[in-house]
Amino acid sequence: MRYFLELSFLGTNYHGWQRQQNAHAVQQELENALKILLRRDTETTGCGRTDTGVHARKFFCHFDVIESIDNYSHFIHHLNSLLPKDISVINIHHVKDEAHARFDATSRTYEYIITRRKDALLQGLSFQFEYPLDIERMNYFAKTFIGQHDFASFSKSRTQVKTTLCIVSEAAWKTEAHKLIFRISADRFLRNMVRAIVGTLLEAGENKISENDFKAIFESKNRSEAGMSVPACGLYLCDVKYPYIKSN
Repeated sequence: MRYFLELSFLGTNYHGWQRQQNAHAVQQELENALKILLRRDTETTGCGRTDTGVHARKFFCHFDVIESIDNYSHFIHHLNSLLPKDISVINIHHVKDEAHARFDATSRTYEYIITRRKDALLQGLSFQFEYPLDIERMNYFAKTFIGQHDFASFSKSRTQVKTTLCIVSEAAWKTEAHKLIFRISADRFLRNMVRAIVGTLLEAGENKISENDFKAIFESKNRSEAGMSVPACGLYLCDVKYPYIKSN
């Protein structure tokens, strides 16, 4: 039987979601806890990879068990008691045996948090950026990402993917007090894509990039032409949608 786990985690102490031989990963902690709880080795498959230091408010993975899990609240409570404080299971969903946490996702949403002044409560959880910015101009350029585009210029070099085409459905900045938040949704994301987009939009907000420059960046399909990659600490995976799981 197959189940989806819905979880959240602070990425500060982890080299991303995916288990690695010589690095501490969220998947490793989860599978260790599942092994204790289920008394057998249990492999998980995540909805995607996250870079080192990236956080998740909502992340999904699937795993298989021989016998059904009858008491969800009991299972979640005991699993959480076995997990570190920076990883928490929110919910569990019974799905069809062929359901897949990565390939069945129809959209993913990320947010990037920037603080416009020093904020002790957001240290390690945001990017402090105090230079003057033209937010209206940043939102103007953000709209150019919406639709289907080739995002090769905003992807980490030498990544093994079949295509660099992505369909973006939402891309916009909003302000909340001294915070500046960028929200973007797409059918898929390339490695480092959101952080490269944010870095490029910040340069646009500083009037370092013109409209012609922006077009040239897309057309170049060259990562070195786009803006800086902003720090991972400000990035959050906020939502992943599936056709068979109701959104909270």
